Amino acid sequence: MHLCVDMQNLFLPGSSWATPWMERVLPTVTRLAAARPDRTIFTRFIPAERPGQGRGRWKPYYERWADMTLEALPDHAIELVDPLRSFVPPAEVIDKWVYNPWSQPQLERILVARGVEDLIISGAETDVCVLAAVLGGVDRGYRVILAKDAVCSSTDATHDAVLSLFGRRYNQQVEVLCVEEILSRWMIDEPIG
Repeated sequence: MHLCVDMQNLFLPGSSWATPWMERVLPTVTRLAAARPDRTIFTRFIPAERPGQGRGRWKPYYERWADMTLEALPDHAIELVDPLRSFVPPAEVIDKWVYNPWSQPQLERILVARGVEDLIISGAETDVCVLAAVLGGVDRGYRVILAKDAVCSSTDATHDAVLSLFGRRYNQQVEVLCVEEILSRWMIDEPIG
């Protein structure tokens, strides 16, 4: 399965949470999702309704980011970016209210029901929600394949540090591959890697 993390309007240029590289990796992410939309799950990060909502440290977080709460954002902000939205259905969407997509039991239920062992991960941001997705997949025993040219971040330094961390520290559990290599094997049902 392909797990595409938080490729939403919320993170496009002009937003307080803009991820500058998103537009640059979007064609690569799109190629990956288009290859097997029926084997793709998109996650969406859903902010708090209003400032000060949330548990624990999320309360001051949303006070700091009051302009990024649902009451302040346009309705389309939480939607997937074009053209990814066109893949749903057959692709599925899972909403989450924290960085970690595994906080939603629906994700693992889908993967177990389909007998998934390998999980390809793409999306935003490398050093936040993608990091949480990868580590959650590792914890659950999935073979995790990070599409290194289909992830993006707000900062080069932390993006590069996370890719280095996966390649060096987690190399027994996380494979870091280019989309071209993933697609060449996935399209003919060969094992990836």
